[in-house]
Amino acid sequence: MKIREIMTPSPAFATPETGLRDVARMMAENDCGAIPVMGDGATRALGIVTDRDIAIRAVANGKNPLDLKASDVMSGPAVTVKSDETVENATALMGDRQVRRLIVLDARGVTCGIVSQADVAQHAGKRETAKLVQEVSAPAGVR
Repeated sequence: MKIREIMTPSPAFATPETGLRDVARMMAENDCGAIPVMGDGATRALGIVTDRDIAIRAVANGKNPLDLKASDVMSGPAVTVKSDETVENATALMGDRQVRRLIVLDARGVTCGIVSQADVAQHAGKRETAKLVQEVSAPAGVR
């Protein structure tokens, strides 16, 4: 199975200058927990803002999220995968990098989607899903 078969195509995205409130609003509107941060005219993935990034890097540190931009809390650099990559190889990358989402690039290297741990859970086998969850959730350096 290829990533393009299970990814969410054309995800909502932010720029580094997008206000954090707008990023959170995008998450609510799109029922997701992560928004890619794009540069170069929305073609190059720079990073990603997750709901956890907002909670940990802004709120928990006493910063006012209304005063922040996507670039202030985003995780980066972006972890990407090609749309023609196999789900097995993509889940190995997720496990190695301990990330729950990958930004998907087309053959030209332009962002075309996002694939999440939940996408894998809905489309891959139970064994592959369990392995992914275990690897992504392991404490850093323990696997």
